[in-house]
Amino acid sequence: MKQIKPKEIKRIEFDLSVLAPNGLRRGRTTGSCATAAVKAALFLMLSGKRCASVEVTLPEGAHYLYPDWIARHYVVVPIQDVQQLDERTVRVEVLKDGGDDPDKTHGATIYAEVRRNDVGQIRFYAGRGVGTVTEPGIRVPVGDPAINPVPRLMMRLAVAEVLAESPSGDASGFDLTIGCENGEQIAKNTFNPRLGILGGISILGTSGVVEPMSLASWIASIEVYVRVALGGGARSVAYLPGKIGRSYARDVLNLPTKCVVEIANFFGDALDFTQAVLEENERRLEVLWLAGHPGKLAKLLDDVWDTHSSKSGMAMSIVARVAAERGFSLEMVQQIKSANTVEAAMERLKNEPGAQALWIDIEQRIALRVQQRVPAVDRVEVRLFDLHGNALGEKV
Repeated sequence: MKQIKPKEIKRIEFDLSVLAPNGLRRGRTTGSCATAAVKAALFLMLSGKRCASVEVTLPEGAHYLYPDWIARHYVVVPIQDVQQLDERTVRVEVLKDGGDDPDKTHGATIYAEVRRNDVGQIRFYAGRGVGTVTEPGIRVPVGDPAINPVPRLMMRLAVAEVLAESPSGDASGFDLTIGCENGEQIAKNTFNPRLGILGGISILGTSGVVEPMSLASWIASIEVYVRVALGGGARSVAYLPGKIGRSYARDVLNLPTKCVVEIANFFGDALDFTQAVLEENERRLEVLWLAGHPGKLAKLLDDVWDTHSSKSGMAMSIVARVAAERGFSLEMVQQIKSANTVEAAMERLKNEPGAQALWIDIEQRIALRVQQRVPAVDRVEVRLFDLHGNALGEKV
């Protein structure tokens, strides 16, 4: 039998000085910063070494397989400050650099206080400026520090790496307290208060690297909001492409804030996340509401699930098509089709006797189309509004 030779593991730096394809500078996630702080603290604690920088191994998804070897990528993270607080505790600070991404935590000081414990385990704690989870739906249990699963894995790996290099082979456990200077104030400008994460920021990151202006990070945040909205057995949730429809969800539907999610243009992703979460929890959702302007929502009738203007045309022709099917005059259909915006088409329709029935029909057609994408939802309801928040179709 042929013997299979184990693949060699080579460590390769992920060079953050190389610009992203869009010409912008990449950065480090809060998870990478916290991991670097933990690693530097352990180097001082176990080997007496003060580090000016450390190598943080990126998560498994950033590794690449080659015919005879495996690349394990890492980033080099500068260390801002190292302090020995007492014989069992070391504190390390790292400056968060989010690159050119409009990151709320850019420039913040992320710190770790690493302390030996006597239980032989790695335990995570929220320091000052890192939040605590108070609502279900996030992949961190209620009551735990808001340190996401991937950063936790990165920190556990960092502990293992330092222990492997330690001359003492210390096998004791460690308490990892992760904090952020001024994190309570920074968090007020994030979605954390809305997500039920209180007291500070979250320690985030799935790749260890911030991709500037990354659509992927935006979509990933929507997944979190969807999970929170569906958490705790919610019976109904509302998705909005923007602020239009927010007052309807709040004042008419009486939905709690966490059950109202702004999904921007990412209808397809939001719906797919919804179906996945419901399947994971083996349950159904009674009602999914979609509320917003027809300039976005009507595009779903053409199976356009990313409604950004760069990915799709304008919706006047869709409205015109439904108007034609409902027997509107050729002249009116042409006026709708040739309008420069959907809002202008709405203005031309507002005095037509069948205008409300037209919008109700469009709402119902959108609901049917969406229902096909989320079979775990019992009912989909759509409400369309003009730019001033006035209902176009169903009034309740």
